[in-house]
Amino acid sequence: MRKVYLDNGSTSFPKAPGVGEAMSDFITEVGCNVGRGGYETAYDLGEKVFETRSQLCRMFHFNSEKNTVFTPSVTYSLNFIIGGLLKEGDHVILSSMDHNAVARPCEAAKQRNVEVSAAPCDREGRLDMAAFQELFRENTALVVMSHGSNVCGTLQDAEEIGKICEARSVPFVLDAAQTAGVVPVDFQKFCLSGLCVTGHKGLLGPQGIGAMLINDALAERLTPVISGGTGSASHLLAMPEFMPDKFEAGTLNLPGIIGLNRALQFIEETGIEKIYAHEQEMTELFIENVKGIPGTRLIGLPGAAGRVGTVSLDFETVDNAEMAYLLDAEYGIMTRCGLHCAPLAHQTLGTYPHGTVRFAFGYWTKEEDIIYAAESIREILNRKEG
Repeated sequence: MRKVYLDNGSTSFPKAPGVGEAMSDFITEVGCNVGRGGYETAYDLGEKVFETRSQLCRMFHFNSEKNTVFTPSVTYSLNFIIGGLLKEGDHVILSSMDHNAVARPCEAAKQRNVEVSAAPCDREGRLDMAAFQELFRENTALVVMSHGSNVCGTLQDAEEIGKICEARSVPFVLDAAQTAGVVPVDFQKFCLSGLCVTGHKGLLGPQGIGAMLINDALAERLTPVISGGTGSASHLLAMPEFMPDKFEAGTLNLPGIIGLNRALQFIEETGIEKIYAHEQEMTELFIENVKGIPGTRLIGLPGAAGRVGTVSLDFETVDNAEMAYLLDAEYGIMTRCGLHCAPLAHQTLGTYPHGTVRFAFGYWTKEEDIIYAAESIREILNRKEG
């Protein structure tokens, strides 16, 4: 059976060329640790790790390799910041379109008597800027939001949000899980204090590696939520205060970093603008081919503009879970059905609690895949109605 992968919102597939080979070579030919060995191979590996930090800095217009911290995922990055910054009496603002990677750490912060506000978004997933600005208080200590919706693809105006936060001297942290490597993300232009990314989605790298990029002011205020060995300042029982060691307890995921290095190289060579243009083209083609199918409701924005390559459909005559199952079982089309770890977003979009079927496109998605998916949806619905 033909296989069509349209679940790039969960993880990209295939990965960038050479990622698997680079990781395999590291495991079979290098295999040592970084910061723990006093020999040339370990020092060379340290240079490769630093090179990967530099790649991330270039991609996101950030100016500090030492403040580019490797983590297991974007979820860990967000927890490090939300959990390490907010204290009793603080106030944090998120949005009603955020993923649970943002929402759950904020919810957990309530147990520390942190006040939480969710800025409202409209039925297309766009932040209500006026309502957002009214939420600021004297004790607002953080604004943290997702850049792009993992449900319907809607992009928030990170530049405008950043300016609003900067004017109020409130740190702004961006969850770029759905946009890093696909949409230009500029740390300076967005007036960010922190940027959280994962390596396995738009960055086209492996699972298990992420990063947080934080400015000096935020780095100084954060308390490490995980402690352990760093290969540095071993005479101290407390975590080092210098970066990035302050937040890199334990052994780094070195195979993951090596794979990410190769993926970032591919993106640099290809160009984010080219990648985004392709995803926009595939998204517009899909929307044009499905919006006229009876019994199919498009969620969010009416076209590709203002979104990443993610489209959610709500089927009115067939259960969404059944549609996702039939697409896979009979047509080999892989999607994701449900609430997508984002109940707030589905409540905002009017698709809670039944959810949607999500189609998420990537750089490797072809026009023929889009046409095939749309035709398959039409066939299933026609068969059900008949």
